[in-house]
Amino acid sequence: MAREPLPPEKKHPLRRIRVGDGPVARSVLLGAVLVVTLLVLVAPLVAIFAEAFRHGAAAYAASFAAPDTQYAIGLTLFTALIVVPINVGFGIAAAWCIAKFRFPGRNLLVALVELPFSISPIIAGVAYLFVYGAQGLFGPWLEAHDIKIMFAVPAIILASLFVTAPFVARELIPLMIAQGSEEEEAAVTLGAGGWRILRLVTLPNVRFALLYGAALCNARVMGEFGAVSVVSGNIRGQTNTLPLQIELLYQDNNAIAAFAVATLLTAVALVTLIAKTIIERLDAAREKTAGRAGH
Repeated sequence: MAREPLPPEKKHPLRRIRVGDGPVARSVLLGAVLVVTLLVLVAPLVAIFAEAFRHGAAAYAASFAAPDTQYAIGLTLFTALIVVPINVGFGIAAAWCIAKFRFPGRNLLVALVELPFSISPIIAGVAYLFVYGAQGLFGPWLEAHDIKIMFAVPAIILASLFVTAPFVARELIPLMIAQGSEEEEAAVTLGAGGWRILRLVTLPNVRFALLYGAALCNARVMGEFGAVSVVSGNIRGQTNTLPLQIELLYQDNNAIAAFAVATLLTAVALVTLIAKTIIERLDAAREKTAGRAGH
């Protein structure tokens, strides 16, 4: 018995056309992305290094000899050495609580952790003034006990802690939620305590996300301008971090030194991107190896 012929639409099913499938559309999209990337990202980076080395390597090196610049570099590193470990610990604790437990106010805690992303850093700096400033909530008490927070190094650390608080937690929370709690529960049944579970089970599973979050936190600490500019007072040689020092150098018509110091922060950003790429490749290799082991 002969089969009935298939309808034409079933013989040659229409292929779904997606945006960008055509060679013209693909070329236009790629060209637009490349142009925007060159104009918005690459050109400013090239300009920074070109201006910094315009008068030669000797002038570039001399830009870092000024005592105020050296102090700004030291203060920036000091701030990062304090802020990053604290926010790494905070991020681990917040992610552990949000991902591994169910409790009233859990969604509120998530919102509070991400709050610094929704607030302008300048607003955060002004808020600290209203709390710790001379006319702030705790200002009279602090002044009576001769404790100086605003327009001093403690204010810079507090502002930097606020603006960088979400970076580590935001990298860890979705990963911990996706991994579930099975391994931790198995460790509990074997008699492991909380600290041991965290050290031997949880952290090894999220180590790459933890490293990436710490790198982002460090880059933001060193490059923070808005909140620090409000609470520091911009005192030369006392409360100027690298971004503030760059602004002062540029206002002093010392553009060469300003661009030279800016290359340090640019280098931090580039190193962070390189670290991100390496961490992502290591994480992908780990997942591939784990997938093979599972089969």
